[in-house]
Amino acid sequence: MAHVTDFKEAGFDSLFEELQWRGLISQSTDRERLAKALDGEPITYYCGFDPTAASLHIGNLVQLINMRHLQLAGHHPIALVGGATGLIGDPRQSGERTLNPKDVVAGWAERLKRQIGGILSADGPNPVRFVSNYDWTAQMSVIDFLRDVGKNFRLGTMLAKDTVARRLNSEEGISFTEFSYQVLQGNDFLHLFDEYHCTLELGGSDQWGNLTSGLDLIHKVRGVDVNVFTSPIITDANGKKFGKSEGNAVWLDATMLSPYRFYQFWINRPDVEMESLLKAFTFLPKAEIERLVEESKTNPGAREAQRSLAWEVTSFVHGEAATQAAIDASGALFGRGGDLSAIDEDTLEAAIDGLKVEGENGVKTFAVASVADRVTEAGVRAGLFKSISEARRAIKSGGVYLNNERVTDEEAGLAEGDFLHGRFALIRRGKKALGAVEKR
Repeated sequence: MAHVTDFKEAGFDSLFEELQWRGLISQSTDRERLAKALDGEPITYYCGFDPTAASLHIGNLVQLINMRHLQLAGHHPIALVGGATGLIGDPRQSGERTLNPKDVVAGWAERLKRQIGGILSADGPNPVRFVSNYDWTAQMSVIDFLRDVGKNFRLGTMLAKDTVARRLNSEEGISFTEFSYQVLQGNDFLHLFDEYHCTLELGGSDQWGNLTSGLDLIHKVRGVDVNVFTSPIITDANGKKFGKSEGNAVWLDATMLSPYRFYQFWINRPDVEMESLLKAFTFLPKAEIERLVEESKTNPGAREAQRSLAWEVTSFVHGEAATQAAIDASGALFGRGGDLSAIDEDTLEAAIDGLKVEGENGVKTFAVASVADRVTEAGVRAGLFKSISEARRAIKSGGVYLNNERVTDEEAGLAEGDFLHGRFALIRRGKKALGAVEKR
């Protein structure tokens, strides 16, 4: 796992100070009350994750990092995997969600629990506790829900919630099902307050209305002031959200996005994003982050900040072994060290598929070739050359490599042993233009 530390070792006087410096607190209840809670005796806190997909993504990762900061400071985490709310889905700004079958949601919930359990500590004095809101919500009748919970909500307040207001003003509107989501989430906080004395809820800034529903409900029915705070929605340099609803999801599940592709996503972030991403997504000490940010400004070509970011985040999510394998694969592909034959088949396939997408200045290709083909023919199929004659000239000048071995014979053909794992042959032109052919 990546280097993690508590706020004192990171160079801060308090947890609240560190979270603010890292930009991990966007909206919150009374800041003085929140700071007192975070920096006082251990409290119980929770964050909810709805199984509306088979994996969490890096938008959810911000919440997990916040939870880990609190866990390292000695507080007690609860991870709520929304077996009930996942059947409904919180209102999106872009329109009504498609309702998924119950068995699918249940399967996704189990996958999310495994992901979260690999990130938050499951042992020690304050291990993560998993709960599902299906356990208490499914036991309520419609009458009980309306009388015991719904009676405490005012329609005017519910209509004023930002996402609800946006949807009401859209052509599609909002269904009663999604409109009731905030009531269900508010009841979750109340249940966890009663059952575990949970006094803090975390979430993304787009969840502010749902978070305050629980805060208001607890104040009304129990007469107690609890806390909530949100983290900002992470966007790229162009202001585009990193989330599955935006079509550019960066999944945390290795079967949906390989560790290689995950690593490449982070290492290819631009210099302008380094400060915010290092603060939000790593546990590196303040002094080290400031050094890396300065280095990215004075010596951007070294890309030390990007390498640190990619290592920290990928090893936090996928472990150090998978991260090192991704680094080794990238180096081996472009002849910068490492043994091509040592790359496992899944990593190699992911790397080939991600060449152009991940900004390696290579050529993404689905070309096929056979043992009878010459290297020049395969290179043309892979998009490295416009013609056989161009390929010949490149070989003659010493600029063509087959599986990182320089090709010297213009008539050289592909042999059975040239196909790694019996499938792929890599052809490189110069240092950066890399193509691949798959054996047919």
